[in-house]
Amino acid sequence: MKLTIIGSGYVGLTTGACFAEVGHHVVCVDNDPKKVETLLAGQIPIYEPGLEAMVKKNVAAKRLRFTTSTEEGVDHGEVLFIAVPTPPQPDGSVDLSFIEKVAREISQYLGSYRVIVDKSTVPVKTGDRVAQTIRRYAKPGVEFDVVSNPEFLREGSAVADLMKPDRIVIGGNSDRALALMQKVYEPFVSPVLVTDINSAELIKHAANSFLALKISYINALSEICETSGADVLKVAEGIGADKRIGRDFLNAGLGYGGSCFPKDIAAFIAISEQMGIPFNLLKEVQRINKRQLDRFLDSIREALWVLKDKKLAVWGIAFKPNTDDVRSSVAADLVEKLVAEGANVSVYDPKAMEKAQGLAFADKITFATSALEAARGTEALIIATEWAEFASVDLAELREVMRTPLIFDGRNLIDPVAAADFGFQYRGIGRGAIEARS
Repeated sequence: MKLTIIGSGYVGLTTGACFAEVGHHVVCVDNDPKKVETLLAGQIPIYEPGLEAMVKKNVAAKRLRFTTSTEEGVDHGEVLFIAVPTPPQPDGSVDLSFIEKVAREISQYLGSYRVIVDKSTVPVKTGDRVAQTIRRYAKPGVEFDVVSNPEFLREGSAVADLMKPDRIVIGGNSDRALALMQKVYEPFVSPVLVTDINSAELIKHAANSFLALKISYINALSEICETSGADVLKVAEGIGADKRIGRDFLNAGLGYGGSCFPKDIAAFIAISEQMGIPFNLLKEVQRINKRQLDRFLDSIREALWVLKDKKLAVWGIAFKPNTDDVRSSVAADLVEKLVAEGANVSVYDPKAMEKAQGLAFADKITFATSALEAARGTEALIIATEWAEFASVDLAELREVMRTPLIFDGRNLIDPVAAADFGFQYRGIGRGAIEARS
């Protein structure tokens, strides 16, 4: 099939590449000429495992191309996917101006029948608004349908999530549109859930909010574990063994961050309040998430007394492993707070160092070239992102380079018993403090 993706950001680029990979002919539209030029050269502006190779392969095979022309995209695609940003506004509601602008642009070039798909994460009823906008600006009598097809991509595993999805949600009210959407996803072996548009739009916000709730639940439990002397990892294992609950998203840590969860939860709260149905449960999720970082900082202050002029290492600044994304990163928030208190912070992240250079406080921190270099001569090590290489660090080497053997493990990556055996004082999340044994 001929498909068009309007918006070549994280979602649009990954979606377009994966559609091309299964044989569709895809045009990705973006209004940034420099980005389009870079993409045509087979280079991508983000780090996502497997994506760059897939883009290069399909550009070379002429199944994937990029353009700045919306007219070209509308002319090419039988199905047009809108994958533009939906940033938060100050009150938490969603800025839909990019969606509205694209809807107006599409309407100018519509000739024959097209299916227009909301791929961006949008509030319920957005599909109705998109249809109204296109109808208002398009030529009389032009046929089209609007469909909702929310994405469920996780940064760091987005290619795998799209190539082998656990479900595909398609919301629409037209048999003609639904038939075309079924054809789009025919190469993907996955259950397809067909709903009305409003239900499809709600599913994404509801899913992300529920996952954030699980994270905040285990983080709230971690405080009880610390106070009672329990081990949150064992508690999570016992809870997660119940198949009705599951172990995923029950990892205590510094809290959730990134470009999706904070934005989507704030949006869902705003959406519910606009309907006159306050979602107080999600407000508590937000509160717990903020408190988790505050508690962690309190534990650092308690151990070090004064942070000013302390030399600290922070491992990780991306919001999660396997990505270079530092947007709404709890790790970045942590570093910023440490710097604000006068600490001398050395940071290392396997992939996010370049993106971190653009953070407001970047000129106040030192960027190291390796984890051990960051830790050299420091009075404490803080683990902020759960990269695999941090979990497998040689503790003997680490102990040798650090001035003071103190680990604050914000992601529970290090075995506290092993750390103690190598002479470290260890403080994790929901595991209490463990003193050095040698």
